[in-house]
Formats: sequence, C-alpha cells, structure tokens
Amino acid sequence: MASIESKDIHKIVVACDAGMGSSVMLATQLRKQLKDQNVQVEHTPVNSIPADADVVVCHAGLANRARAGAPDKVLIPFQVFIGDPAVTKLVSTIKSGGTVNA
Repeated sequence: MASIESKDIHKIVVACDAGMGSSVMLATQLRKQLKDQNVQVEHTPVNSIPADADVVVCHAGLANRARAGAPDKVLIPFQVFIGDPAVTKLVSTIKSGGTVNA
C-alpha cells in the first residue's frame, strides 16, 4: 500500500475521465481548503496524470485506470464529488500532519 507523509505532499491531481466538469469543481474546492498548506492542486484526464503528482484523487470508477497510469502514486478514490469522507480525511491529514495512505 502506497503512503506519503503530509509534509511531503506538494501536488495533488484530481483526475477524471475527460479532465473537465466535476473534477474542476473538486480541484477548486481542494485549492480553497489547502490554500495555506503550500499544496498545488490540478485537474487532469485520468490518462494524463503528471509524473510530479504526489497524490491522485479520482472517482472510484476510475481508480483502476488511475493506478495503471500512476502505479507509484498515492491514490485516494472517492464516491461523491463534494463532501466525500475520503477527500475530507485527506484534507484533514494534510492540515494536521500525519501519513496519507492509499
């Protein structure tokens, strides 16, 4: 299971099927929530996850494609775009410190 210390997270990528729409909303929400944490948040198509991503956030339905494209990254799958517990836990861990597990 991949993991990363919160202090080592510098870039989060929100990956979706086309890299638009719902992922843009989630990326904007994460940017606002993490604005004081020095963490860059981007959105991208699931097939184009950049190599410098530390954490990949994507809908559970795309998790296998995200793992295939970025096997060494911490992957946080979620079910709902706004208010999902997995995303809330990620933000909380980054803010308070600790380990983020895939």
